[in-house]
Amino acid sequence: MDLYSGYINQLIEELAALPGIGSKSAQRLAFHIINMPKARVEKLARSMTDAKEHVRYCEECFTLTDSEKCPICSNEKRDHSTIMVVENTRDLAAYEKTGKYEGVYHVLHGAISPMLGIGPNDIRLKELMHRLKGDVKEVIIATNSSLEGETTAMYIGKLIKPTGIKVTRIASGVPVGGDLEYIDEVTLLRALEGWRIHKKAVKIKESDKEGFAKCRRKNSG
Repeated sequence: MDLYSGYINQLIEELAALPGIGSKSAQRLAFHIINMPKARVEKLARSMTDAKEHVRYCEECFTLTDSEKCPICSNEKRDHSTIMVVENTRDLAAYEKTGKYEGVYHVLHGAISPMLGIGPNDIRLKELMHRLKGDVKEVIIATNSSLEGETTAMYIGKLIKPTGIKVTRIASGVPVGGDLEYIDEVTLLRALEGWRIHKKAVKIKESDKEGFAKCRRKNSG
């Protein structure tokens, strides 16, 4: 027995088909939309239709945009010799919010997952390798720390290695405010590896300073 009319049930079913929305959330959204002014509902529907019709992939980095090139790729002030590889547009937005990265991006739109039947040809790897034919000095692999993300990172590293282009991986470890008791062993291991690399870099800097000081004393004497 249907509790609501056919139109309401259809709206609830369509909303429930969206990711992250269950049946109860779909019901709340459906009744909220029904109670909205007609002009607001038409504006919402028009926004969804316009986005579907006009949003496309950037011809360079393949993020979602409404022009041939996204604002980042069109910006001449960005460092186009450094490319950060991310899985999706949401990851790109997350790094952009930091305001610290000055390079450009490449969006894969997925990650290698044999269990889901997603292989290297199903994501934007060919396009990435084509971009590396230009003046690229470094590729930063910023895929997620999941099994699929790590698999993708390793595959990309092997692809790029013969080109001689510098390949780096974003650091991962203990989050700010994280309780060590509830953090898994893999995350802790990566945090320790990052600490060792940082400690080694600090030692190198200190040795450089000592050598510079000795050189100055020798020249002044």
